[in-house]
Amino acid sequence: MRTDRVVVITGAAGGMGALFVARFLANGDTVIATDMSGEALAILADKADGQGRLHVLAANIADEASCAALAAFARDKAVRVDVLVNCAGFFPTQAFDEITLADWNKVIGINLTGVFLMVRAMLPLMKGRGWGRIINIGSGSMFEGIAEQTHYVAAKAGVLGFSRSLARVVGKDGITVNLVAPGLTVTPKVKETMPASLLEAQVGARAIQREETGQDLVGTVFFLASPDADFMSGQTLNVNGGRYML
Repeated sequence: MRTDRVVVITGAAGGMGALFVARFLANGDTVIATDMSGEALAILADKADGQGRLHVLAANIADEASCAALAAFARDKAVRVDVLVNCAGFFPTQAFDEITLADWNKVIGINLTGVFLMVRAMLPLMKGRGWGRIINIGSGSMFEGIAEQTHYVAAKAGVLGFSRSLARVVGKDGITVNLVAPGLTVTPKVKETMPASLLEAQVGARAIQREETGQDLVGTVFFLASPDADFMSGQTLNVNGGRYML
């Protein structure tokens, strides 16, 4: 079903976010894409077949003024926002006793505070029409706990609680809020930074024994953004090949 929604996507130049951008553009939607890297966004824009429906702006979602500027950009380009996909993420691996306060604040800032700031900035553009979607990308790591990602796991668990509470806040406006929790998703960045033994172990622990890719999440996100998910809110959809069965 082709639509004319206005979709804001953070982390849009990453391996996962770029796939979301492509799917919504293919459906006829207008996409406001943001990422930290202006260079990466320029590459995304060059590759995308947006037919004038893709607008990009570099932004730091952990910065309040930057999120406000992005909201003003969205208002200028499209007047309204129908769907917000919070996809930006930062997941370093650090031993707990090596994590400094600066490290902690950076991870919490991008993964949790950034979600709050984006929602707060975009809600005025979403309210008033009786329909909207907020889709947050979580992580299956919050169910298991990862010894060397305590800051990241804490942030993603925070996004889960935030999503549930926010669903009760905006439900009266016809806006749904849901969380997608993937397993370890193999992107070019993950291939570069994660040991092959860890990726192999993840495959072995799944009911569907293969690597998870960003493409595995596209259908779920697109479903949550559609009228087919009108009566779903405050929910967590685990897309992990059977790694966690909750």
